Amino acid sequence: MTWRPDVESLRLLVLVAEHRSLTAAAGELGVSQPAASKRISMLERRLGVRLLVRTRRGSAMTEAGELLAGRARRVLDELEVLVQAAAALRREASAQLAVAASLTVAEYLLPTWLGELRRSAADLRVGLQVTNSTRVCRLVRDRAVDLGFIESPGALEGLESRPVARDRLMLLVAPGHPWARRRRQLGVAELAATPLISREAGSGTRDTAERAVAAAGEELVAPLLELGSSAAVRSTVLAGGGPALLSELVVATDIAAGTLVEVPTIGIDLHRTLRAVWAAGTRPAGPAARLIDVAVPGGTPGSWCCSFLR
Repeated sequence: MTWRPDVESLRLLVLVAEHRSLTAAAGELGVSQPAASKRISMLERRLGVRLLVRTRRGSAMTEAGELLAGRARRVLDELEVLVQAAAALRREASAQLAVAASLTVAEYLLPTWLGELRRSAADLRVGLQVTNSTRVCRLVRDRAVDLGFIESPGALEGLESRPVARDRLMLLVAPGHPWARRRRQLGVAELAATPLISREAGSGTRDTAERAVAAAGEELVAPLLELGSSAAVRSTVLAGGGPALLSELVVATDIAAGTLVEVPTIGIDLHRTLRAVWAAGTRPAGPAARLIDVAVPGGTPGSWCCSFLR
């Protein structure tokens, strides 16, 4: 039987790549540095590939280690999706409203919307799946959920949509980064040529960034790091890992506190529209329509639902 790495070993490899430190990765996992080193050594032996170069100053990822860490990150992301899907299925068995939302919407906007909705429907049960925009659209098209919320721009095959909020991506660095002290705006060509810390393909943030750069006649180079959540990207930027494009919703408190610095850009539009989506040929009704009303600025529960009847 072919050997397969365990989840904790994959998580350790990903954390080493993110933190650039075996000791820091071990600390986050709650294991000792020797135990983490032993686990990495075991992983290297079983895979037959050198993952880390060990020196007196610490450990550095090899090129193969970086590549496999990226693959491991995707495996862990998919595993998390599986776990979330199972949990959502349990919730949806008794839910009256099934919703899927992209990470930024789910973390920074949806809690307020759902709280407002439940004030007018205290007994409402909601099943929520949190994933990237591409998967949200797939769930809505497959009728696995009643309603979705996404960050991605562009056409939506098999779906209808309504804008619910506006957002902006910001180019961010840690205060110690050279760009934090630059006085002139960063042009799109220099931005496109710089490897960024990025979300995974399929995320609304990644899609927005790629489309904005393409609209300005450029193409983003391969990411410096590819991470599965905005929180992971933010943490890596805070640690000085490099620049990233992130939602203003995600970093508003960091900008106010001065722990992250926005790098002004020129020649590129990084605004985006966040949208509610539902299956083409249908109309949101009941709790789904009321949730859209709550999400739309100035909306009130019931207004859009009733407008469908006129």
